[in-house]
Formats: sequence, structure tokens, C-alpha cells
Amino acid sequence: MDGSGNLKQSGSDLDKELNGTEKSTQKGPLKIPEASFSLFISSLVTQALISLGEVTNPFSKTKEQNFDQAKFTIDTLQIIKDKTIGNLADDETKLLETALYDLRMGYIERSK
Repeated sequence: MDGSGNLKQSGSDLDKELNGTEKSTQKGPLKIPEASFSLFISSLVTQALISLGEVTNPFSKTKEQNFDQAKFTIDTLQIIKDKTIGNLADDETKLLETALYDLRMGYIERSK
């Protein structure tokens, strides 16, 4: 997701990145990004996408669906939203709201 709360990557793009099928121009060890609220939320979104089966699990190299885990992660994001009301920048609020909406719609669609 970008700073405006929009998804930067589709599930398939994220899938390629997580599985190393996308060519990287970086040489040497990966640089760990600086911690931020947006990165934290994005990591939870990635976990939910893996649990919904939209992205391949980078460890098992398979697409797996675990709706209980997806629901837990979505509920966790809702708790974060509820507990941070009034403490987030506008772009952070939009990121969280967009993530929750997209994940909930994905959950409904996939769990039919």
C-alpha cells in the first residue's frame, strides 16, 4: 500500500515478490526498512492475504486458505483502528480503512 492508502501491488505482484520470482537488481544482503506504521499495517495485510489464499505462502510455496487466521488478522486490524482513533495522520487512517475494506471484501468473496 502506498501512503495514500491504495494498494501498490496486486496479489499476483506481491506473490512474485514474496516467492522471489520477480527479478531483483539489489546485490548483497537485503536492507531492512525503517519501522513505520504503514509498514506494520502492510505486514498484517500481507498475512491476511496469505491466509485468504490470495498470495502464495513464502515458506510452504503453496496457496493455502485459513479463514480463521484471516479473520483474526482482520479483527486485529480493526482493534488497531479502534484504539488509534484521533492519533493517526490522515494518510494512515485512509490506509487502515482501505485495508480493512479490501480484506473484508476478499474474505466474503473467498469464504463463499
